[in-house]
Amino acid sequence: MLIPVQVHRLDADTWKKVDVVYIDIADRSQVDTKDYKPEEDPSKFKSVKTGRGPLGSDWKKELPKKTDCPHMCAYKLVTVKFKWWGLQNKVENFIQKQEKRLFTNFHRQLFCWIDKWIELTMEDIRRMEDDTRKELDEMRVKDPVKGMVALED
Repeated sequence: MLIPVQVHRLDADTWKKVDVVYIDIADRSQVDTKDYKPEEDPSKFKSVKTGRGPLGSDWKKELPKKTDCPHMCAYKLVTVKFKWWGLQNKVENFIQKQEKRLFTNFHRQLFCWIDKWIELTMEDIRRMEDDTRKELDEMRVKDPVKGMVALED
């Protein structure tokens, strides 16, 4: 079992209340059926440009042994405070579940889209950010609201 790292430097009392949630991007069971896309499944994807993938069930144990393969670990701190008596726990738990879903799907996509971004320069990324900002500004004015729909149990 992995020992959670306290990268956010929370005080001891706050850290005791933290619920550490591990996400395994290759674990199909962590993805809701409605969200599943075979082309965004790291257990099936193989990068043409890097040769990475597909990720097997023990990929996290095998990764430290691959010294020629850069890797990263992302820590995300999500705090939800919904202070409304009678609804607080239900709403907070619902939001936390959606956050896990969002992070899981995003990081699965990120891995499977590596051939689209691996060769980008910072200049390319800044240009894409500017283009995206302009596109979003236009969408806010003329398009209906879009986005991820929350799933209920």
